[in-house]
Amino acid sequence: MVKNSFISVTFHEKKKEKNGSVEFQVLGFTNKIQKLTSHLELHKKDYSSQRGLRKILEKRHRLLSYLSKKNGVRYKELISQLNIRESRNR
Repeated sequence: MVKNSFISVTFHEKKKEKNGSVEFQVLGFTNKIQKLTSHLELHKKDYSSQRGLRKILEKRHRLLSYLSKKNGVRYKELISQLNIRESRNR
């Protein structure tokens, strides 16, 4: 899987026991977002998947805003590694 290969390269080496960390959760949401986005390119009228995508995007946004408030350095590092745009309402 894409998720397992990326985790082993970056976060798994640093945080072997912290699977519930904010970085790990954001990584999981990012992978789900990429899968749903590619699915929605083929199935434009799949409104249930569109709703699920919006929910996952909001969860990731909340986690990223939490991380930016608690530790700005880790936030910057994470968004640069995952190629995520910085939040407008940070």
